[in-house]
Amino acid sequence: MSQKKAPEKPTGNHTSVEMEMADMVGKPLGGPGTQPTKPVRKKSSESMTSDPDLYYSVEDLRSEPPPGEPVSNRIRPMLGQGKHEAGALFFKDGYRRIDYVLAFPVPRRKHPVKVEHKPEDDSSAFHPEGEDQKVRRRREFEKNLIEAGLDLERDDETKDHGMCFVRLHAPWKVLSQYAEILKIKMPTKKIYELKERTGIKAKAYALWRKTIKPLQPSPQAKQVDKEPYKHISYTFSRDKEHMFHIESRETFFKPSTRSLVVHEILKRTRYSQKDYAIGITNLIAQGVYTAAYPLHEGEFEGDTDIPPNPRQMLFDEWGSYSKFVKFQPLNLIRNYFGEKIGMYFAWLGLYTKLLIPSSLVGLIVFLYGVFTMDDNVPSDEVCEAYNITMCPLCDRECKYWRLSDSCKSAKFSHLFDNEVTVFFSIFMSLWATWFLENWKRKQMELNYAWDLSGFEEEEEQPRPEYEARLVKHRIEQSDKTGQGYGSASGNAEDSGMGEEVKLPKKQTLFAVGVSSVTILTMFTVTLAAVFAVIMYRLSVASALAIYPNSGQIVSGTAVTLNLIVILILDEIYGSVAAFLTNLECPRTETEYEDKLIFKLFLLKFVNSYASIFYVAFFKGRFMGRPGQYIYAAPGLRMEECGPGGCLYELCIQLSIIMAGKQLIQNNVMEIGMPKLKKFLRECTCFGLCKERAERAEDKAGPRDTRWEEDLVLEPFSGLSPEYLEMIIQFGFVTIFVASFPLAPLLALVNNVLEIRLDARKFVQELRRPMAERAKDIGIWYNILKGITKISVIVNAFVIAITSNFIPRTVYQYMYSPDGSLHGFIDWSLSTFNVSDFEPGSEPRDNRSLGEVVQFCRYRDFRDAPWEAEPYKYNLAYWHIFAARLGFVICFQNFIIFLRDFIGYIIPDVPKELDEQIKKENKIMMDALIHEENVRQGEVEMDPEKEPL
Repeated sequence: MSQKKAPEKPTGNHTSVEMEMADMVGKPLGGPGTQPTKPVRKKSSESMTSDPDLYYSVEDLRSEPPPGEPVSNRIRPMLGQGKHEAGALFFKDGYRRIDYVLAFPVPRRKHPVKVEHKPEDDSSAFHPEGEDQKVRRRREFEKNLIEAGLDLERDDETKDHGMCFVRLHAPWKVLSQYAEILKIKMPTKKIYELKERTGIKAKAYALWRKTIKPLQPSPQAKQVDKEPYKHISYTFSRDKEHMFHIESRETFFKPSTRSLVVHEILKRTRYSQKDYAIGITNLIAQGVYTAAYPLHEGEFEGDTDIPPNPRQMLFDEWGSYSKFVKFQPLNLIRNYFGEKIGMYFAWLGLYTKLLIPSSLVGLIVFLYGVFTMDDNVPSDEVCEAYNITMCPLCDRECKYWRLSDSCKSAKFSHLFDNEVTVFFSIFMSLWATWFLENWKRKQMELNYAWDLSGFEEEEEQPRPEYEARLVKHRIEQSDKTGQGYGSASGNAEDSGMGEEVKLPKKQTLFAVGVSSVTILTMFTVTLAAVFAVIMYRLSVASALAIYPNSGQIVSGTAVTLNLIVILILDEIYGSVAAFLTNLECPRTETEYEDKLIFKLFLLKFVNSYASIFYVAFFKGRFMGRPGQYIYAAPGLRMEECGPGGCLYELCIQLSIIMAGKQLIQNNVMEIGMPKLKKFLRECTCFGLCKERAERAEDKAGPRDTRWEEDLVLEPFSGLSPEYLEMIIQFGFVTIFVASFPLAPLLALVNNVLEIRLDARKFVQELRRPMAERAKDIGIWYNILKGITKISVIVNAFVIAITSNFIPRTVYQYMYSPDGSLHGFIDWSLSTFNVSDFEPGSEPRDNRSLGEVVQFCRYRDFRDAPWEAEPYKYNLAYWHIFAARLGFVICFQNFIIFLRDFIGYIIPDVPKELDEQIKKENKIMMDALIHEENVRQGEVEMDPEKEPL
């Protein structure tokens, strides 16, 4: 790498480096979705084409100009009134704010690398490059950033090895130009008074505000204007700059918007003349740069005597466990991290808040079961059934047992399988719809408050991996046709690059086919894992059959083993989903994210719920009957539900898996993994760890810079993992809630901690993400709607098939002589003659209960052995079957009707908000018409603001 040259002495106003850069800033920028123009090479500046070390830095700015030459007028307005600490968030001059940082390693070398500008061979695109090639691309990219209008400050590369940083600053001209291109809404000078509530509504609102005041964040962190008026926001326009509320150009655009603008420039800037040689993402993929990130706003912990920075406020108000009962400072989150991350935490906060009523109702249902446990007739009959002998639970080794032995299980089962279970299932189905409708309203409120109304996603640039695949395909095609790649793609227009170029359908279909087959294979792996746990349970239960209380040990270890398998497969499936999505090679980042999310959701949904679906709908359904059992393996018959029933086992399975996933995967992993990765990164960060250690030993020396401290933090990998864990939890809360009413309460406790853990992770452990705009939560809303619909069906079948609600109801209204549940247990058991056991399957000891057993009972609805057709399904079985089918149909249609009714009566946009939006639009339209008339000289400008 070449040594840095001293800047040449300017000889006149038109050849100075300072005036050269000022001219470059004025060059037009390409709009969104357009092909960026090639960098303009200035013939009047020999240094721009011959000196690869040239950059627009503070050294160039502060170099002494010739006598009489003024300082650039472009820089002076940015200097402001106060100078800031250099090395923190500003350039060395202390005035220009650092909006973005690029980092790259300087490898250890014996001799400096000589860099020369040579024509690049297009066929080498996206191939592993040497260090000299990286240096050339880096220089070309940075030179083009300067021509795009950015200010650069770069570290000295003459050190032996370590990390080098390039700091970027966007001046006002660039910010205003891209704010107009990106259609960013900013506050105008036009204000109007907010409408005040009157009458009873105002008193009720004031009482509500006073009630929740202790739960609100501090006024400083909340960042809400206290004035009774509001500045109307409008899409920024340089032609109408005088209409905007600009108190200071330095602070008009918040830091997240500044980083967004710089990121737009970074992803649209060329680094060579090749077709797809565009963007920082390509350069990071090729190893030219190792990282690109905006800076955090100082330390997250600091002196309390000075005003805290936004990062400290977030850590104190949002990441503090002591403030877990307070609402989140959403405006501060949005201003610091951007609308996309702010939208996620707004959704998570609303979801957590609405879990409170569902948790209370679930707790009431559970307490109802506790208080009515001693008065429940069926469980009392089980506890008093000393004379009912049950058939063995396995062949040969298992013994006959008394029904009264399952007294505790029957009592416990009543906690979750009682009369109000149906009511709670209906409530939770409607709650899910209510939550989604409330989120749509909240989303509209946020779109208005965050100036996202009318925001539309712009056309995205192709991903670098897609471009690489496309270039490789074109090279292969040119080799087959005998034409060079340069002739086929050297010019975008000649090669048809003006049109949409995509990968061949053959490659795309092949990748989709491989993905489909792989996903089906992963489903098979999940089912195999469930079957393996079943075989474990059967074999261990058979081996431990001679020991008392072995059933609880077997069930507990089996569920724990199942949880471990789920956690392991979750990690494997995450890698598989990423591999398959990369194989499909989607064109844009949005397509990539949607495909990855869909695969992750499918794989992890099946993995998380496969064993639960088995217990709910398959266990004990295909076991046969005494004398004609169905066997999973020789000597191991298909398992049946335990003495407490299938709903009891479903509750145990669901609670352990849900609690285990939330505790281990969502909390422990989120705390431990970022810290571990940060430690490893500090020790492998290209000599940066050594440099920081040397500075730490020299207490009088310079401190670590902000960009060095942020580099060792964990890179932000997107919101998909955060959303996915909450979506899986939402499934636990809604899909099987009929079997576990305490699921909402467990989710509520987890989410209260989850919000604070995520807050500390984002503020303390992660690099600051690039602020992205988003008006909704994207594909996740459709997934939530799908889970809501699935939950209605699943809960209907859980109540109809898994629980004893339908058999109890049929007995009470069709078979009970007095309309009560007395005699239900005896009615629900069938009789079996032990002489009809298949040879080799009868118990070894026929006198295990102290007497010879001639008949045993089992759970089913079949004719007795002395009937004309023994062991045939009796009439009660068909009555129950018809009642179950009728219940499922009625339950689903009733819930669908209520769900549609709720969606109809709850408008997507609150009435007051709708009126406010219309009023603002009218005021702004009148202001624009008035401004246009003033420009044409028809009326005089009224300097006074006229609030409504």
